[in-house]
Amino acid sequence: MNAIAKRDVAASIAQKLEPIVGESAIFDWEHLPPIWQERINRANTLQNIPSCIVYPHTVEQLKSVITYADGNGWSLLPCGSGSKLGWGGVGKDIDLVISTERLNRVIEHAVGDLTVTVEAGVKLADLQNLLRQENQFLPLDPAYAQQATLGGIIATADSGSWRHRYGGVRDMLLGISFVRSDGQLAKAGGRVVKNVAGYDLMKLFTGSYGTLGILTEVTLRAYPIPEASGTVVLTGKAEATASVTKTLLGSALTPTTADLLSSELVKQLGLSQGIGLMVRFQSVKESVQEQSSRLLEVGQNLGLQGTVYTEAEEGTLWQSLSEKIWQASQEPAITCKIGVLPTAAVTTLTKLDALTSSTGLGLIHASGLGRLRLDSGTVTPQIIGELRQYCESQGGFLTVLEAPISLKQQLDVWGYKGNALKVMRQIKQQFDPKNILSPDRFVAGI
Repeated sequence: MNAIAKRDVAASIAQKLEPIVGESAIFDWEHLPPIWQERINRANTLQNIPSCIVYPHTVEQLKSVITYADGNGWSLLPCGSGSKLGWGGVGKDIDLVISTERLNRVIEHAVGDLTVTVEAGVKLADLQNLLRQENQFLPLDPAYAQQATLGGIIATADSGSWRHRYGGVRDMLLGISFVRSDGQLAKAGGRVVKNVAGYDLMKLFTGSYGTLGILTEVTLRAYPIPEASGTVVLTGKAEATASVTKTLLGSALTPTTADLLSSELVKQLGLSQGIGLMVRFQSVKESVQEQSSRLLEVGQNLGLQGTVYTEAEEGTLWQSLSEKIWQASQEPAITCKIGVLPTAAVTTLTKLDALTSSTGLGLIHASGLGRLRLDSGTVTPQIIGELRQYCESQGGFLTVLEAPISLKQQLDVWGYKGNALKVMRQIKQQFDPKNILSPDRFVAGI
């Protein structure tokens, strides 16, 4: 579509939606803030840039917008703050971006029940500040934590290091409300901690990348903030690191996080050299001190260098780790989500070093799930293919989350080889029969 035609489409969409959301809630491409243009550019080719972005203020407005889009056959790209728009497959023929960023009310915080209900556009950082006033928190450590909304975190199943103790996003999710592709509101779950029988829509929507519906409201399980926290960092030879990790997982120690770090990531964090292991203990003060000392002793007996971080130094360390993996850059780096058998985590990081000449950054949770950050200027599709093949040989997978559009077009972003594609397509057909929600963004072009 040429520039004149795109302007005409944008004007037509804006004219039809303005009575619903108001003039201040619609922006055409030329008037979007640069940060939004950059984020959308990472999701679509220049030939498929959406005409407009709309910010509904209420669920009723969102329902009306989607109803109008359904009736006009407009394809939609849902998002929150847009920080993860570049994840997943390359979108095609998107007419309208719908942001839930202004659906940002806290509905209810049941302090005694340890539950909180919020609209999907609430930012995690803001919610953590609110929960902290009642000595509670959500054990989520996603990418771009200051910008990420709850809806976006759920849609991308982005939990982080705390999953070792608390599980993933779907394990904290108790209830959802969402707008279907035809503009109707639907709900699943509730606002209390209970087991329910039937189709688990919360798990289905977690990691669906906006292809099944647009989340409007979510209820999550909160947790008390532990009394004390301490992080043990062990670095050194790969064999010794693998040995201490195996000992840790087979012991009675109860860490809340346990992450293995590639040698380059260890180097960039200023943590000496070699493969690293970062383990956080959070409990009463005496327990944290005792467990930290025991793990430190085991590591030192195997020849690893060890340090214990507490208080401000610990907070700085974990913040630096997140920034190294997710730091923004002018040209998007290649970030990948991987999974391997836990016993293969260290050898996978060694393989990463070999294929990238020790320039790749790798973080693998002790569970076997992890993240890679690769240099888009030097890493080729062939190298990504070799890394994927290695992960698959270790019982796992490799998914490309973010990368330059040109690179994504040269490979299969998802690399899915399972046997559930038929079921996935049937579910997509049931929830979005006209294929207007995030077309081509999910596995196999769903």
